[in-house]
Amino acid sequence: MARFSWFVPATAAVVIAGATISTFTVNTSATVRVGSPAPNFTAKTSTGQTVNLSDYKGKVVVLEWTNHECPFVVKHYSTGNMQKLQQEAKAKGVVWFSVVSSAPGQQGFVTAEQANAVVKEKKASPTAVLLDSDGTLGKLYGARTTPHMFVIDKAGQLQYMGAIDDAPSLANQDVTKANNYVRAALGQIMAGQKVTTSTTQPYGCSVKYKN
Repeated sequence: MARFSWFVPATAAVVIAGATISTFTVNTSATVRVGSPAPNFTAKTSTGQTVNLSDYKGKVVVLEWTNHECPFVVKHYSTGNMQKLQQEAKAKGVVWFSVVSSAPGQQGFVTAEQANAVVKEKKASPTAVLLDSDGTLGKLYGARTTPHMFVIDKAGQLQYMGAIDDAPSLANQDVTKANNYVRAALGQIMAGQKVTTSTTQPYGCSVKYKN
């Protein structure tokens, strides 16, 4: 029987899972601060490609930490909320990476094939799914929950980190009433404005890193 651990807005525990593989080369000396350069990384996608964050200078990039078995992630996908946000962002030229940092044997762990199947099943629209089963990328960014969101501007500066919105509940109807921090941040960045709310407390299930 799975035991869920959430972060609403702080604390954790552990759970169970599925199966994945990931390879990362990262700058482990980097620190994550809004207004500072986002830590660079090289990552393998679920389709076997290699991506480098540095290659996307000139593009706005969103990093979404995800775990398809986490009830909070399920809320945002079952309502179509996350997919809608992904589609809106990509229509504006934003690069969207969904990151899976669940370790083998933990809740949300997926192989590349399973990750692709989840994307298809959920009708999700990320640019790519990044596999991080050893947790290197998650720990580099300090990802604590699923979801945990990061928005990087065209100059490679981190402009937002935190929750997807201000409704830390499992009630589906809350997505329509919530203030979506990521949507607001993207709108302000695209308009050349300062992000009003740049850091918030993330909520959701704890990231299922390797013990």
